[in-house]
Amino acid sequence: MDIPEELHYSKEHIWVRIEGNRAVIGITDFAQEELGKITSIELPAVGDELEQEDTFGSLEARKTVADLYAPLSGPVLEINEELVDKPDLMNEDPYDSGWIAIIFIADQEELALLLSADEYADSLGDFE
Repeated sequence: MDIPEELHYSKEHIWVRIEGNRAVIGITDFAQEELGKITSIELPAVGDELEQEDTFGSLEARKTVADLYAPLSGPVLEINEELVDKPDLMNEDPYDSGWIAIIFIADQEELALLLSADEYADSLGDFE
């Protein structure tokens, strides 16, 4: 299982890559593995205001439907529209081409609530 050191993580299995005052977000390798083949995604719209820990979309996989929970608050600046036709990009490459959205970080203090790679890896022990 891949858990890149440079990313931040939420307990809901969302990764965050900080790029200045923007955050790129997606699902973790663990999440895509647990879900199985992802068959569709409901994306937020550009301009939607996300609130940390609120749902902002959902994924449908062969095994289940899963809500996506915002790791940070802020407006959606960009979405990965390629996922609409190719949702399995989240399975194939969750940390690069499988990204979901880019948001503006409205509250930098919320970053402190995210997990480091080591903390996230430790939290996965609860699922074993």
